[in-house]
Amino acid sequence: MISATTPPVIVLDGGLSNALAERGHDLTDELWTARLLRDAPGEVAAVHRAYFDAGAQVATTASYQASVAGFERSGMTRIEAEKLITRSVTIAREVRDDVTESADDDDVVRLVAASVGPYGAVLADGSEYRGRYGLSRGALRDFHAPRMELLASAGPDLLALETIPDLDEVSVLLDLVDEFAIPAWLSCAVAGDRLRDGRPATEAFALAAGHGSLVAVGVNCCAPDDVLPAVRAATGASGKPAIAYPNSGETWDGAARRWIGEPEFDPALPPAWAEAGAHFIGGCCRIGPAAIAAMVRALG
Repeated sequence: MISATTPPVIVLDGGLSNALAERGHDLTDELWTARLLRDAPGEVAAVHRAYFDAGAQVATTASYQASVAGFERSGMTRIEAEKLITRSVTIAREVRDDVTESADDDDVVRLVAASVGPYGAVLADGSEYRGRYGLSRGALRDFHAPRMELLASAGPDLLALETIPDLDEVSVLLDLVDEFAIPAWLSCAVAGDRLRDGRPATEAFALAAGHGSLVAVGVNCCAPDDVLPAVRAATGASGKPAIAYPNSGETWDGAARRWIGEPEFDPALPPAWAEAGAHFIGGCCRIGPAAIAAMVRALG
């Protein structure tokens, strides 16, 4: 049970890719969900709406794997690429505003989080689950800063620094968030108590402590069993509310570009995460609208 002193939980959406795949879309190319910002923006909007209908309060944009360089490699001009990145926010905002206008629950907060995925996501080879890209801090900054500026310019409620596997990348992103002065959450990719680059996750959580723009610190796209200890570690090291949105417990095979293993996610787990200090709770890859609706029921 969530105690009376626990801040209200904000329920996130689930995985965008699995929801789009279930609607019949092939996401095997390098652009992944970002391709549909060009080819089928209405489908992206439909998934955002499905999650709001399931009870989610946050729409996370389809910009996780979006970058100017990636779009240019697919044949777009820089101007076209930049417009697609900002479109990811516009689509989510339009759905959020429409849902809010037609709802009769004026006290419910609905937010748009602009997804800022790791550098490794753009490589489309599973590097976001390994980190240690071999890039300097300057190169990481040069990659992230332009698209973060584009996303922030489109008016999201906050930036979602998500699935970050690498301590150096965490540090660069935190510095950029301070420069843009926009609210953000930091969510790391972990295995057990370590970042995917092998360093202790508590080092990343501790880095977040001095950054006032951060509204939450935690983990995503990890195994469900990793969440509770990570939430405790994140709140202890950062002094901030935690964020937690694991995947289904299956494992991503970067070479084969598919998920393997059996799902382990149980919608009854989130109340314990909230008790431990998680203020933002949802799902990541392979967690769909039905699971989010079940989570909403469990959280009461």
